[in-house]
Amino acid sequence: MHPKLHTSCKHRTFATLFIMTYKHLFFDLDHTLWDFEANAKITLQELYTSLQLTDYGVYDFDLFYERYIFHNEKLWARYRKGFIKREELRWKRMWHTLLDFKIGNEKLARSMDVMFLDKLPTRTLLFPGAIEILQYLQNKGYALHLITNGFETVQHSKLKHSGLADFFRFVITSEGSNSLKPYKEIFDFAMKKTGAAVKESIMLGDDIEADIIGAQNVGMDQVYVNHKNIDPPFKPTYTVTTLKELERIF
Repeated sequence: MHPKLHTSCKHRTFATLFIMTYKHLFFDLDHTLWDFEANAKITLQELYTSLQLTDYGVYDFDLFYERYIFHNEKLWARYRKGFIKREELRWKRMWHTLLDFKIGNEKLARSMDVMFLDKLPTRTLLFPGAIEILQYLQNKGYALHLITNGFETVQHSKLKHSGLADFFRFVITSEGSNSLKPYKEIFDFAMKKTGAAVKESIMLGDDIEADIIGAQNVGMDQVYVNHKNIDPPFKPTYTVTTLKELERIF
């Protein structure tokens, strides 16, 4: 049993408002612990070089990377809303990025998708303090779990290669739960799978819609892991800008 201060690290001081007890901590993976953008950039740089994309007309790698991140986020939003399927998301983020350089080569886009997803999950770049904070929380007796919209095999590969796998008792994915954050069903699935109760659980993630609003809608407290220091549209239960700050909550 761990008494907690119910505060917001950014918006309020750490004055005690009332006592809460959390047993189950549900983390998001990408953009929260595992640095998706940094790992994607390394992987895309390899593809850019090995496939000689300059010969196709991709004249600027930094711009290529920026357009990929833009299209990836846009397509993920459509995927979460059920407008596109998984396979479409995967190859079309490459397709749309190439189209920005006036390259209408579907074969190349599909090939890049396969190569990208073969290499990306082996990357190991984490946000500063990720291993240390998970060890800290584990040592304090919390049950740590993941709720991720990422694909099953890809996410487990990321966990294995980055040294995070042993920290988590349960890994709930969109594929395994047949749902997606922010929908209620994935959180209900997580509660059943882990044996946790909502009131003794808290969601930690970087995405306001998927993680924070999703958890709020099922009555679960939230920690907004705000690496980019962006003002949220409302006040989550807690807000941190570094993983180290979690020590002041838990």
